[in-house]
Amino acid sequence: MQMTAVIKEKRDKGCKLTTREIPNQLGPKDVLIKVLATSICGTDVHIYKWDKWSQGRVQPPNIMGHEFAGEVIKIGKDVTKVKLGDIVSSETHLVCGTCEFCKRGEYHICENTKIIGVDTDGCFAEYIRMPEFNLIVNNRDVDPKYLSIQEPLGNAVHTMLHFDIVDKDVAVVGCGPIGLMGVNIAKAMKSRKIIAIEINPYRIELAKKLGADVVINPKEEDVIKRVLEETNGKGVDVVTEFSGNKSAIEAAFKYIKPGGKMSMLGITEDEITFDLSNDFIFKGVTMYGVVGRLLFDTWDKVSYLINHHMLDLEDIVTHTLPLEDVEEGMKIMMSGNSGKVVLIPKHKE
Repeated sequence: MQMTAVIKEKRDKGCKLTTREIPNQLGPKDVLIKVLATSICGTDVHIYKWDKWSQGRVQPPNIMGHEFAGEVIKIGKDVTKVKLGDIVSSETHLVCGTCEFCKRGEYHICENTKIIGVDTDGCFAEYIRMPEFNLIVNNRDVDPKYLSIQEPLGNAVHTMLHFDIVDKDVAVVGCGPIGLMGVNIAKAMKSRKIIAIEINPYRIELAKKLGADVVINPKEEDVIKRVLEETNGKGVDVVTEFSGNKSAIEAAFKYIKPGGKMSMLGITEDEITFDLSNDFIFKGVTMYGVVGRLLFDTWDKVSYLINHHMLDLEDIVTHTLPLEDVEEGMKIMMSGNSGKVVLIPKHKE
C-alpha cells in the first residue's frame, strides 16, 4: 500500500511531495505508527535549502522530518513498551546500544547515532516505522499538534534545566522556536528575571508573550551594558545560548555573573574569541554543551511540563498546515515570523 510522503529527492534545494510504500514490514521490536502531526525543525529547513551541512550529511532520496506524534497501529511480536492505540512520540536519535557511551546510559552522545529524517527515512509521511526503544507514550488528552513538538521542546528543557534557574536571573540568547520554548520554560520554573536577546521583531513580541521580562535587540542597543543594568551590575546567573551567533556568544562571557552557569545549544561555524583567564577561569564560570535530549530523563520532564499545563503551547505553535502544504511551511519557517510550524497528514482510510 502507498502513502503520501515528503522526500528529499535530489542533491539540490527543495523537497518533493510523492508516494512511498507504507513501511509495514516490522522486526520483532518495531512499531508502525500513523503520523497524526509532524512539526518542521530548523534541521528540515537546512535540508530543504541544501546548505553546506546538508550536503555533507544527507544522502537523498529519503523521507524528511523527525518531529512527530502518532498512533500505534501495528507492533512486532516482541514489543512490550507500547500497545495498539497508544498515542506516542519518539526520540529521534537512533542509538546503537553497544558503544561505551550507550553501555553507561549516555545514549545522547552515542558515537553511532543516526537521526530519522536525516540519516534514515523520517516522519513527513502518513506512517513511520520506529523501534519501540525510542517511543514515549503520551497523554491522549493532549492535542497531537502539541505532542509533535516534544523533541525540540526536549532540547529546550535540556538546555534550560541542566542548571538551576528557579529564582535566578536568566538570559535566553536567540529566540528561534527552541529559544522561545526556553523563555516559556523559564517562566514556568519561576526564574526571577528572564532576559531574552533577539533581533527579529516578530519573535521579540512572541518572547514577551511567552514570559520574557526584558527583550534586548543587539541591533539597537549594547547588550552587555543593558544586561548589567537589568541585574544591578552583577550579571545573570545562567546563560542559555540558542543562537550560535559569534558576537552573542562572546558578549555572554562579559555579562555572566561570577560563578555563573552557561548552557550551550546553538551551533556556530565561527571561531569564538574570549578572555579565558578573566571571563571564564577567574570568574568561575561553568559551561555545559547540550547534545539532544537525555534518554529518557529529559522526556520525563517534558511530559511533566505538558501534563501539568505549565507551558503556553498554543502560543508556541503558531501555524498548522496540511502535510501537502510543506512548501508553504518551509517559507513560513524561513521568514523567521513564526514559532513552531506543524503539518497534519491526511490519511486515506
